[in-house]
Amino acid sequence: MLRLLILTFAMGLTVIVAQAQSTDTLPAILVADDVSIDQERVLNAQGNVEAFQGKVHLKAVSISYDPKSGSLSITGPITIQDGDDITILADQAELSTDLHNGLLLGARMVMDQRLQLASVEMNRADGRYTQLYKTAVTSCQVCNDGRPPLWQIRAKRVVHDRTEQQLYFDHAQLRVGNIPIFYLPRLRLPDPTLERSTGFLIPFWQASSKLGTGLKLPYFIKLGDHRDITLTPYLSAKTKTLELRYRQAFAHGTIQFNGAVSKDDLFPTKNRAYLFGSGRFNLGRDYVLAFDIETTSDNAYLRTYGYTGKDRLDSAISISRSRRDKYVRAEFVEFSSLRENETSATLLSNTFDVDYEKRLFPTLLGGELSIDTNAHGHFRGSSVDIDGRDVLRFNLEAEWANQWTLRNGLVAQTKAEVALDTFRIVQDTGFHDNETGISPYGLVTLRYPMIRKSADITQTLEPFVQLGWTGGANLNVPIEESTRVEFDEGNLVSLSRFPRFDRRERGSNIALGMNWGRYNPMGWSSTLTLGQVLQGDPDSGFTKTSGLAGATSDFLIAGQLKAQSGLELIGRGIFNERFDVAKAEVRGSLAINKARIGASYTWLTDDLAEERPIKVSELTFDGFYQISDKWSANANWRYNLIDDRASKSGLKVTYQNECVSVDLSVNRSNPSSTVEPLTDLGFKVSLKGFSGSNGTRRFKRSCGKQTK
Repeated sequence: MLRLLILTFAMGLTVIVAQAQSTDTLPAILVADDVSIDQERVLNAQGNVEAFQGKVHLKAVSISYDPKSGSLSITGPITIQDGDDITILADQAELSTDLHNGLLLGARMVMDQRLQLASVEMNRADGRYTQLYKTAVTSCQVCNDGRPPLWQIRAKRVVHDRTEQQLYFDHAQLRVGNIPIFYLPRLRLPDPTLERSTGFLIPFWQASSKLGTGLKLPYFIKLGDHRDITLTPYLSAKTKTLELRYRQAFAHGTIQFNGAVSKDDLFPTKNRAYLFGSGRFNLGRDYVLAFDIETTSDNAYLRTYGYTGKDRLDSAISISRSRRDKYVRAEFVEFSSLRENETSATLLSNTFDVDYEKRLFPTLLGGELSIDTNAHGHFRGSSVDIDGRDVLRFNLEAEWANQWTLRNGLVAQTKAEVALDTFRIVQDTGFHDNETGISPYGLVTLRYPMIRKSADITQTLEPFVQLGWTGGANLNVPIEESTRVEFDEGNLVSLSRFPRFDRRERGSNIALGMNWGRYNPMGWSSTLTLGQVLQGDPDSGFTKTSGLAGATSDFLIAGQLKAQSGLELIGRGIFNERFDVAKAEVRGSLAINKARIGASYTWLTDDLAEERPIKVSELTFDGFYQISDKWSANANWRYNLIDDRASKSGLKVTYQNECVSVDLSVNRSNPSSTVEPLTDLGFKVSLKGFSGSNGTRRFKRSCGKQTK
């Protein structure tokens, strides 16, 4: 079959002359199996007709062009691809030569391959506006057997503004199946290609045991290309709440604030509120400014409304810079407690830290020389002696380290260090006002790494020993920063296992241990660490459950196990020679086919020094199961084995297909026997196709069985 290409002869040349050589009209390209021009100069193209005009690509059975009327008569089936986002299907059409204006009959428009608009008649105007009459709009699959889609919006008229990326509905009616749900005389919705637009977002139904049943109706306000605010009224039988979220992006940073104001029956005489905010800015020369704000009107507000489960709030501002050989940071933090047994007057309400670290590589000594300085202060609001104790601290450390690998494979590492510590203590007559000390350090670590390979399996074994010594004497200062010491594989080989500089290990100590690993990329892989610390001068600052109290520490064991099947186990624990476990934690996860399951167990022995009067034995569970292509379920559960009760539990069931998402959730919180349990129910329905983000999951549209 002969295919002809007529460029600038029929449509191109004739259109240019007819339009008085308009510079805005691009020449068209017409491709067809058969093209003819009759005596009236009417061009007729038939058979696999394709026309191109700028970004518009048209396919049809036949096209006739009459230069007298200057229009195209097109016989379908017709397909018009208008850019990357819009596809139009029609039976017949009368269009202008630039394909941007005209009338289409029996038309259907598909936007971003997600939203379809079927109409009896469609008008295109200036390439910007498209008017559809007697229209049905849906993102659901429409079958030819007469079954209605799951949901649709019927409208007398729909106007699509391509420039503003908006859809305007006249006399809109939402239907589920064929059942009308509600009617709106006017309705505006964003088209699928628009990411941000002022308007209502998806409402959310929520029922709470304390607040009753209510509805949240978010309203998004676009304040520009780089900032927006979302206002969410929340109305129930017991509360009237307005939630807000403000976001703004700058050239070198971002900020976000979340807050709410409430008037409820729980505190009828006062307004309740909270405000959380955060921001981050690049100041140039690698400096970063960061801040966060956390404040609330009362202790119970955040938990009652489900905004957060935190029982201590912190607001901070910091400036930092990280480079390969230098680190600088200055930070100020303000704390406030929501716990019933704590008051802000005696709590460490304000702290500041200034850190400077520098690495040098001296050619004469070899190795690495690092200089670390830290200035710290924490303050209380009380002016009473002891209760209002304030502390200022300055630390300076200079450390030299080097490493050698001997011929027999033995790896030797040495460190030598000297530290200066000075303290200023105010409002506590139990301590001297000033304390200063100098502490020399030294250690030698020997490792003997071994490796064995067989087939695809690689095994490693590395025994090690550390000989360490720290001079000086403990200063008579309060321990308020290093109140929690965790003995784990991260600090098994360390000069000091206290997390902060208000305390240092003294005297000599020996750390013994072994690392073992087995790696098989096609099967099981595992690691294991065993270790113990022997101390010549036991430090009284270690608590009994830290694992480091006494001349001989508890045994440390930590390991990890992975399988290609999706099983993963990780755990660590410390126990003495009688196998009494002080602390232990085990976490396991398994991913099989459509299910993902995770569980963990935590055991902590009672220890008054760590403000833990009773043992902690807690089991947690979280899981996900893909019930079918459309149904999924999430669950979480935390059980306190000591109190024999569930402290937290939740279940969420989701239904999702190509055009709708439905979430049903229930959560219950019961953190202690003295706090009233809180139960929340949530219900959310999302109609897909009207937003820039519809998730990453895609569904294959089919009138039969639908698959993902």
